[in-house]
Amino acid sequence: MSEVKKITVNGREVSFTDERNLLEVIRKGGIEIPTFCYHSELSIYGACRLCLVQVEGKGIMATCSTRPESGMVIQTDTREIREMRKISVELLLANHNRECPTCVRSSNCALQDIARRLGVETIRFKQMEKMVDIDHSSPSLDRDPNKCVLCGDCVRVCSEIQGIGAIDFAGRGANAKVAPAFDQNLADVECVNCGQCAAVCPTGAITPRQDRARAWEALYDPRKTVVVQVAPAVRVALGEYFGYDPGVNVAGKLVTALKTMGFKYVYDTSFAADMTIFEEATEFIDRFSNGGVLPMFTSCCPAWIKYAEIYYPEMIPNLSSCRSPQAMFGSVAKKILPEALGCKREDLVVVSIMPCTAKKYEAQLSKFSTNGQPDVDIVLTTVEVGRMINSLGIHLSELEPEAFDMPMGFATGAGVIFGASGGVMEAALRYAVEKIENKELENVDFKAVRGMDCLKEAVLNVAGQEVRIAVVHGLANAKKLIQDIRDGKSNYHFVEVMACPGGCISGAGQPIPVEKDVRKLRAQGLYNSDKGQQLQKSQDNHLVTKCYEQHLGGTPGSHEAHHRLHTAYQNRSQLFDAKIPVMRGTAAKRLPITVTICANQENCPGQLLLGMISKYVKDKNYTDLIDLDAAFSSRSEMDGTVCVSIGDRIVERADFTNAVNTEEQLRNQKSFESVKGSIDKGIQSLK
Repeated sequence: MSEVKKITVNGREVSFTDERNLLEVIRKGGIEIPTFCYHSELSIYGACRLCLVQVEGKGIMATCSTRPESGMVIQTDTREIREMRKISVELLLANHNRECPTCVRSSNCALQDIARRLGVETIRFKQMEKMVDIDHSSPSLDRDPNKCVLCGDCVRVCSEIQGIGAIDFAGRGANAKVAPAFDQNLADVECVNCGQCAAVCPTGAITPRQDRARAWEALYDPRKTVVVQVAPAVRVALGEYFGYDPGVNVAGKLVTALKTMGFKYVYDTSFAADMTIFEEATEFIDRFSNGGVLPMFTSCCPAWIKYAEIYYPEMIPNLSSCRSPQAMFGSVAKKILPEALGCKREDLVVVSIMPCTAKKYEAQLSKFSTNGQPDVDIVLTTVEVGRMINSLGIHLSELEPEAFDMPMGFATGAGVIFGASGGVMEAALRYAVEKIENKELENVDFKAVRGMDCLKEAVLNVAGQEVRIAVVHGLANAKKLIQDIRDGKSNYHFVEVMACPGGCISGAGQPIPVEKDVRKLRAQGLYNSDKGQQLQKSQDNHLVTKCYEQHLGGTPGSHEAHHRLHTAYQNRSQLFDAKIPVMRGTAAKRLPITVTICANQENCPGQLLLGMISKYVKDKNYTDLIDLDAAFSSRSEMDGTVCVSIGDRIVERADFTNAVNTEEQLRNQKSFESVKGSIDKGIQSLK
């Protein structure tokens, strides 16, 4: 047990044990010291210089980077400290776009809050004169450099929590800024659209993309029938926007509010989550029982899927082919609702309310559309809907709750818990274990996969067989888990991955937490809702079963179900690499081929493969029809494998080693057969 020590803060004793800095100890004592750049889950940066205190015998010190020592005597507020803080805030405001009333973060902005607390009423420094362009390139996020205060929160969360580093510091002195590499747009770098940068940004320099105007436009159009789906995690977080405690389920009041706003029908994405379990658990059972590709990874999180496509394309066969619940709902809704509601497909507008910014990215992918019309037309975040409700003067607390509309408003508890880390896994286990053992579950709770631990593991005995499972959240944690799998250190059958810490409950579209236990409270709200549902297993959702019988080929895994509810993935690993042309065709339609060469690897196998492809193309007289590129990548490749894309297809990974003798050349030639077949298919598709 840690030794209890004491410091004196403003004349009062405060005890501490293992707090990592003075800031945490002082906050423990009930005093909120202002800071921009401090987050308990991120590394200590010490950039904003607002968390200053007077330490007796040592002078003025930054609390975030000072370790507490027993016996310290501290003053958190003196005339000198207050003036220093005010000057810092004034300098920030002088270098900040102060169009606060129109800012997305207005009324929820750390800069505004601290300025008010310090009594900053005038700014004694000259306002910056040159504004830079706002980056609207991303479908998920807007980036306004004019509001950046260089706190570094976004840089650290992208690097430390997500393990990506899509943005970083650039320049020096007065030219210092936060930006993607080479000043590119956010859409042109390895951003996975998770939005965690927006969740930690204190000033609105990075914010979720706003689509409220599009939603209002659809609602005002008398020709349109506008329906909406509500994700599970929204119901336990929206209330915070209106003063409720975290975790309170306001689903019924939200339904009433949405209908007051003009939405024709209000459905529950948890219905589609139940449908996802029908497909995903069936897919897992088939892989597990019939020697399929394992481990199988869940596919509900579009940020995780994009991350895998960029960094681990060799793991794409391990991804479940199931669409996310949002995408499944859109596909089914656009199929069955036009006839049921008496409208044309093109006049049906499907709106999603999601906790997640990556869902905005997912909805605009061409593969989730039919004849150019998206399955999900508009994605709104939890906060966006809160602002829409406010704009109509609706008092959420005064509304009488209403039920979701049928049939796509009925869900089991398994569908509801999708919003918490471990929820997808638990829902799938409730289905898969019962099906494999061919008997009804006695206990539907799989508590080993619950909680806020970054990695949760369990081994289940299912019908005499071991089923090894893992649940991970945060992409940096997922990266480590994948590396352990590749190195043979870990062995699983089924893995759930969520990009956001704690799962969808912490999506970047949710209200920004003001308490550290908010994630736990939101998750508990979902598990409480699970117990409040009539049914807890997805397979017991009779309306999902009826939907299969009437519209999806009768059973999970049918041809129609696969067409409507499954998808394919793209190798994105080369989209962000530096490329040089090796061969350029002259035909109007050409087949792009890219081979990754590891710049840091001696005797790179990619060079061998590139030469073999070049020779094959010339021998087959394909040169006019081919664009061949070499992509120089800093990403680590699996030993002896090469990342190669032909058109939109990923070639099955095959071993290639440096050709040093005839035996190895023959082995490489055999591995090359799949590459040649893919090239031939690609050429035929051009013709």
